Amino acid sequence: MNKPVVFLPLAGILLFFLFLNPLITHAQAPIPPLPMELMFGNERLDYQLVMKRNFTPTSKFSVLAIAVFSENYGKGKKLGDSVVIPFQVNYALGKSGFSLAAGGEANSVAGFGTTVGLTHSKATKEILAISVLSYQLSSAQNVKFFGLYEYKPALTDKWSIYSRLQLTYNQGMAEGSHNRSFLYLRAGLKKGPVGFGLGANFDAYGPNKVARENYGVFTRWEF
Repeated sequence: MNKPVVFLPLAGILLFFLFLNPLITHAQAPIPPLPMELMFGNERLDYQLVMKRNFTPTSKFSVLAIAVFSENYGKGKKLGDSVVIPFQVNYALGKSGFSLAAGGEANSVAGFGTTVGLTHSKATKEILAISVLSYQLSSAQNVKFFGLYEYKPALTDKWSIYSRLQLTYNQGMAEGSHNRSFLYLRAGLKKGPVGFGLGANFDAYGPNKVARENYGVFTRWEF
């Protein structure tokens, strides 16, 4: 059975639970949007869902969870087929934007691992910036940097530009080699909760950094 198909229910269960949990979803007013994105590329379909919630309006604790699903169109192409679900609980260090983080990552290729790290986040009407440096508590001793940066300047009262740079770099410290990295770019327009535009994904896998590219169009909704 295809591993992404096996892990897809886990992604749904996790984010369904977090989305419905009253303690988390009703802690903020207004509730931050839950963005979901589909990109139809020339090589594969990419799906992403991001959730960031505070436990209570005054709590120092928050949750960050991301579900990423990728599936190649060609049945013979398996490199890149994956479901990855990193999730973490953050503890804010004052009002600096920095937080201590602890959580885990479910990966259809590498399995499950627990992580600890440091997070920095900043959110305004035009800018969203999330940076996470984490260490996986496993024999591989993976060190991972993840960044998600959005810029959404207004064009009119209803329309705005939507742009995003998203990247990760995962280094296996035990073997001293590259595990996984990517750079995802988005550029388009946004009206209310709906966005659309052009996308480009650049992925690299394994110690030899085997490269894969995917170009296409994306659409996103903020629930």
